[in-house]
Amino acid sequence: MAEEKDMIGREEPLNEEASTPQTADDAAGEAPVAEAPAKAGKFDRLTQDEGGVRKLTGMYKNWFLDYASYVILERAVPHVEDGLKPVQRRILHAMKVVDDGRYNKVANIVGQTMQYHPHGDASIKDALVQLGQKDLLIDCQGNWGNILTGDEAAAGRYIEARLSKFALEVVFNKKTTEWMLSYDGRKEEPVTLPIKFPLLLAQGSDGIAVGLASKILPHNFVELINACIAHLQGREFQLYPDFPTGGMADVSRYNDGLRGGAVKVRARISKIDKRTLAITEIPYTTTTESIKDSIIKANEKGKIKIKKVDDNTADKVEIIIQVASDESSDKTIDALYAFTDCEVSIAPNACLIWEDKPHFLGVSEILRRSAEHTKWLLGRELEIRLGELNEAWHAASLERIFIENKLYQLIEGSKSREEAYAAVDKGLEPFKKLLRREVTLADVQRLTELKFIRISRYDSDRADNEIKQIEQDIESTQYDLDHLTEYAVAYYERIREKYGKGKERRTELREFDNIEATKVAVTNAKLYVDRAEGFFGIGKSMKDAEFVCDCSDIDDVIVFTKDGRYVITKVSDKAFFEKGIYYIGVFKRNDERTIYNVLYRDGKNGPIMMKRCAIKAITRDKEYDITKGTPRSEILYMSVNPNGEAEVLKIYFKPRPRLKKVIVDLDFSTLAIKGRQSQGNLFSRYGIHKIVLKERGTSTLGGQNIWFDEDVRRLNADGRGKLLGEFKGDDRIIVWTSKNQYYITGYDLVQHFPDETVRVSRYNPERVYSVCYYDRSQKYYYMKRFTAEMSDKMQFFLDEEGQADLVAVTERAGAKLEITYKGAHASRPADEIDVDEFVGVKSHRAKGKRLTTYDVAGLRFIEPELPPEPESPEEDDAEEIPGDMLTGDTAPEEGDGASGADSAAGDAAGSAAAPASSRPAAKDKPAAGPKKAGQAPADLPRTGTATGGVEFEIERARGDADEVIDPEQLNLF
Repeated sequence: MAEEKDMIGREEPLNEEASTPQTADDAAGEAPVAEAPAKAGKFDRLTQDEGGVRKLTGMYKNWFLDYASYVILERAVPHVEDGLKPVQRRILHAMKVVDDGRYNKVANIVGQTMQYHPHGDASIKDALVQLGQKDLLIDCQGNWGNILTGDEAAAGRYIEARLSKFALEVVFNKKTTEWMLSYDGRKEEPVTLPIKFPLLLAQGSDGIAVGLASKILPHNFVELINACIAHLQGREFQLYPDFPTGGMADVSRYNDGLRGGAVKVRARISKIDKRTLAITEIPYTTTTESIKDSIIKANEKGKIKIKKVDDNTADKVEIIIQVASDESSDKTIDALYAFTDCEVSIAPNACLIWEDKPHFLGVSEILRRSAEHTKWLLGRELEIRLGELNEAWHAASLERIFIENKLYQLIEGSKSREEAYAAVDKGLEPFKKLLRREVTLADVQRLTELKFIRISRYDSDRADNEIKQIEQDIESTQYDLDHLTEYAVAYYERIREKYGKGKERRTELREFDNIEATKVAVTNAKLYVDRAEGFFGIGKSMKDAEFVCDCSDIDDVIVFTKDGRYVITKVSDKAFFEKGIYYIGVFKRNDERTIYNVLYRDGKNGPIMMKRCAIKAITRDKEYDITKGTPRSEILYMSVNPNGEAEVLKIYFKPRPRLKKVIVDLDFSTLAIKGRQSQGNLFSRYGIHKIVLKERGTSTLGGQNIWFDEDVRRLNADGRGKLLGEFKGDDRIIVWTSKNQYYITGYDLVQHFPDETVRVSRYNPERVYSVCYYDRSQKYYYMKRFTAEMSDKMQFFLDEEGQADLVAVTERAGAKLEITYKGAHASRPADEIDVDEFVGVKSHRAKGKRLTTYDVAGLRFIEPELPPEPESPEEDDAEEIPGDMLTGDTAPEEGDGASGADSAAGDAAGSAAAPASSRPAAKDKPAAGPKKAGQAPADLPRTGTATGGVEFEIERARGDADEVIDPEQLNLF
């Protein structure tokens, strides 16, 4: 409040009857003359006395809204017309007053500005430094700080500044400026500066007022001018932020800069080698120091694993990160985005002053208003210019008439000024019809004041030429006024041509993939469980319990009890679920490849059910059942398989009369993968004595379909982007870059690709690539054919020194190359070359074979059509499968199926889905004959899709299902 004392608590009211002059004096702030009093001060309502007594408590009680309005209008929020806050406007005006083309000490500029600004020098210097660091309006000299490192500027007595050429051309024009008195009534200051450029969007602005805030992000200089031109020409345009620190930005939720929008900004991180990362660009609103501190804190908390981080930033950002030897660099990049300031979210809020009130406008509307205001200012300048030219023509014409017709002789003999004026005016009477306006007394006075030496040296021809030039200027100015839109467009184009060089976009616009923190967090904790008491956690109090696995402190865990109830919850130091925990493990949300194989008893004496399911996404801390939910149900066996493995179990039944098979195999691969809510399939109604793992399973999900999303440059298994194919085992992909390089890598979904990536495809070591390129050193076109060597290192397939330009490439066998010619050989018919026969397959390091010595206009590969894909068999030809073969979740009621030995054999066979009553008895089954690889059984589909879209295969149960064993021969323990 101390700073506002001179604004709010001042005793002397300003002159309320003053009016605003149209222009201001050039000099360093001469007081306005009495004939042109200024308009009423804008702070009169805050500073006038009412009753002569003012209490501080009353000011707080009754004037808070006035104070809030003052802060909003006069301190924190920029104006829509010039995009400046009051302190910035006063700084620029003060710099223009003292501008002489040379640098001025910042301390001197601050002192000059204090004549107009009612607050202290610290706020002025900070605002001046911020303007200077934006590198647009102010030409700086000295240490002005560093926006990359966050270093502060030197003291004001050590650094200097002057207005830039851009500011002098675009920001100021006394003739179109509206003026008002400063806070103390001694000086004139502009209400707004006549800026003919969308400065607010170019520089950005942020401020906090009472009850609202403003945050407008900076945009690209050239793009703003292009948008202004597009608006004036009636075309659509789109504006997105461009930050001086570079980086990458996801503007999909920018919302035109309005409230509710958000922009994600990421640092640019590249891999120097497998264990070294380099940050070369940082997000807006951060510094290299803040990023380094956030990385160190994340490492101390165990979110990431690095050896060290070095900040080598000077003119350019360079933060070197050494990754731990046991950690993936690709995973570390994702972790840096997830847990450090390498990714920030910025919420824009385009609030500004318009018509003395705060308004929320989108950046598109701000630009439209700026373009229209610039057009109006240009028109006003033209009108002023036209008036000046007409005055110049009138004065020149009068002077010519006055001298050529020797009207100055009429002054002789006049005894007074008035008599002389009357004589000259009478002498001009015959010529007034030649003029474009009436002759005034001021005109006559100016003629009578002409010096005799000027009259004696008057050159009629020169005067005629001057008048003709003025007439041409009038005609040109009037034309520009009549075509004001085209004139404004030409003005913007001139500004772009003159000042746009070096102001290319720095921030790359791209979509970001969502990084799940749990997937990239380092395993910085150990999970323990006390099964009997029902406790689990990662805290010190659990150290003596059973170790489960390594995990992260932000992971979710899934906990099962023996009766089939389970819950997913956030890992904590120590938590309780229920006594008798059966299984606990780390839970991965939306994981379709982790399959739960379960064998459970439905109720106390109910049937034995079997199921396979995926648990993908459920509500945290809500209890679910993996069984049917019947009271006193019990899990007899359960396995959790991260890649859909299906094991084979040997099941020992409790002996009972007429039970022919007491040992059977249960092959989980014969079961369809269903949803977590499915009841499963009936396995048997007989009690189980013992379960033994007979054979560990392999994945039943087959390969994994991989897509490449070009927008985010990431692999995914969600169907986004271009399908690369089905991958499994040691399959690889090949990555091509715009630097004429390639490398081979795996299909790990967390890996990052270089910014120069132009193509990603499945790697085939036998595939032959045919490449045409232009050798700039030899000035000829060449073609080479090669197979890509297996290497995870970058391989140059063209000249490493950058002397070769890639023209065309194909990987299709049997392609033709068409060559067209130009210049002296333009009449030569196009040649067609058989690619396979022209040059042999060699190493990618080979130079290849020269195509021609003629001037080439273009090269084009003509690829043969691919053979048609084999048609799939018609659905009508396939054997119809009953619906319950795939979805038979309900167990049959007692008595529905066969009893005795037949029923036991049918149940023990572990059929995929069919009820016991619909399956033939074991003795009726035909012997299993030889089967071709990949051939499906006649009564089951070979492949299908379970609930959730998981691919699976169904096969017949294997083992000793057809053997009949006497229960008395078994040791049933």
